[in-house]
Amino acid sequence: MADTVLIIDDDINLLQALSSRLERAGYQVVTAATKAELDMQPCAQVDHILLDLKFGETNGLELIKPLKMRFNPKNLVILTGYASIATSVAAIKAGATDYLAKPIQTQVLLQTLATDEELPPELSDQPLTPAQLEWEHIQRVMQEHQGNISATARALGMHRRTLQRKLSKHSPIKQ
Repeated sequence: MADTVLIIDDDINLLQALSSRLERAGYQVVTAATKAELDMQPCAQVDHILLDLKFGETNGLELIKPLKMRFNPKNLVILTGYASIATSVAAIKAGATDYLAKPIQTQVLLQTLATDEELPPELSDQPLTPAQLEWEHIQRVMQEHQGNISATARALGMHRRTLQRKLSKHSPIKQ
């Protein structure tokens, strides 16, 4: 019997793309694009969960423990378009087994789902660029202020709109 993957993401296009890729690879796929759809999912065994870090108005980190208790997956993978070291550490501490940046290559996703054991992240020999260092610092301060933009901007000594512009750009961190 094929492994079951629950994909939780509010981006319908990505949800459909991931779903079709995984079905072609032989997985049984269940999806949830809203909190209501997620709540309606039966509490059956799910082998793998792919969870968007920013799921609608919900922080995906808050969903990790309840999802693990409810579905008991082998893997719970956080997917994000806003990758940072701070959020990856928070995700792993909360119980995620992996953390991947969007857009994700199908082969990387399939390797992640096929691995039942946690592997250490690959370390780069390249130093971080100034843009990457700034992004990491912003993410760390944002984590300290529970995602509150105004409080983060005050702590960083910048205007709230400046911080929002910086956050709206894609992460300079390369996977």
